[in-house]
Amino acid sequence: MKHRTLVGVAGITAAALTLTACGGGDDDGDSTSDGPAALRMTVWTADEAQLALFQEIADAYVAEHPDTVSEIGFETLPFEDYTTGITTQIAGGNPPDLAWIFESSAPEFVASGALLDLRPVLEETDGYDVDDLEPDALRLWESDGGLYAYPFSNSPFGVFVNTDQLTAAGQPLPADLIASGEWTWDRAAEIAAATAQAGGKAGLVVRDFDFALWENLGTIWSSFGAQPWSADGSTCEFTSPEMIDALTWIHDQIFTTGAMPGPGTTADFFAGDAAMTVTQISRASALDESFGWDLVPLPDGPAGHVNVIGQAGIGVFADGPNAEVAADFLAYFTSPENAERLAAYFPPPRTSLLTAQTLQGANAKLTAEQLQAVVIDGIPGAVTKPAHANFAQLQQAVRAELDALWTADADVTAVAESVCAAADPLLGG
Repeated sequence: MKHRTLVGVAGITAAALTLTACGGGDDDGDSTSDGPAALRMTVWTADEAQLALFQEIADAYVAEHPDTVSEIGFETLPFEDYTTGITTQIAGGNPPDLAWIFESSAPEFVASGALLDLRPVLEETDGYDVDDLEPDALRLWESDGGLYAYPFSNSPFGVFVNTDQLTAAGQPLPADLIASGEWTWDRAAEIAAATAQAGGKAGLVVRDFDFALWENLGTIWSSFGAQPWSADGSTCEFTSPEMIDALTWIHDQIFTTGAMPGPGTTADFFAGDAAMTVTQISRASALDESFGWDLVPLPDGPAGHVNVIGQAGIGVFADGPNAEVAADFLAYFTSPENAERLAAYFPPPRTSLLTAQTLQGANAKLTAEQLQAVVIDGIPGAVTKPAHANFAQLQQAVRAELDALWTADADVTAVAESVCAAADPLLGG
């Protein structure tokens, strides 16, 4: 299969240097010295309600700052090619003023030098209250005391459960297993396999994995004590005993027990096609009244309970002509008041807003108990999905080698060794 090649750190840095050389010229029509700036933020959402909220906040900022900014627009780039789109713009000397950034690309962007340190701006903004930001949520976006993106979305992974399917199959409900301390991956798999066999639908689906986005399997292997590479990002860990155990478990659930659907099977939990799915709370908007459901935390594994979150940050490109204005707008966009409004779609990093009352007002389909267990308790101390300064290349290299795992007779250890053989040169190992 063909794989995309993304512009890496070197490309980002080179583009930043180009902007440094060109951004301050008197003839640059986009420079803030020529009048109010027109700001552009790249996003990956095409959701009309979300974009309308963004624009409402932006228009209010423009109304309050007519001398410095004339307009603020939001440019949607396709999710599957999002990072490619940003880095192509950067390399072409036409970066956005602000951009959403995947957690997987955070180390790459932070290390590149392309992003502005936001900490001074946020600390100097009246009423911003930097101390309200959850330290664990900031960690991925920090370097040497600087903060290079604001983690606007901190969405823990949980398990949505079709309680109607489980009940029809005579299986216990996860909520009851949680109460008795028995909610583990092994029990989840047993329930999923039995329900799939009884109902003829899928059991447990890791949403968006689809045998391509392997990093989503981190929602499982993290509680096995596994990680794809060392904490400093220099050594492949796919051959560790913990990862071998996790991959073996996943392989068994696909090809032996039938708890998880195999390659080529499309099963949408929200259409009633699966008993359980591992995903984030934002997916709750797809639920209707067609079946009974619940949302529970991730199961425990051999290493105990590990919360996993997906993050996205908003960064400002340091050498753009409007960086100062863009940073000021970011502080406005993510102020306590606007963060509460954005919480309708994106769990904020603000501890004052991580309350059941606040989140339930923005997520009416979820109960206070569900929000407490999955979101509020799921953010502090959580691990993020895999991230690396060379993630774009690693994602494709690991995916290519893992393809051999998705057959019934795969040798898990041999596949893991091939993954590390491909990954180590990209890790510097």
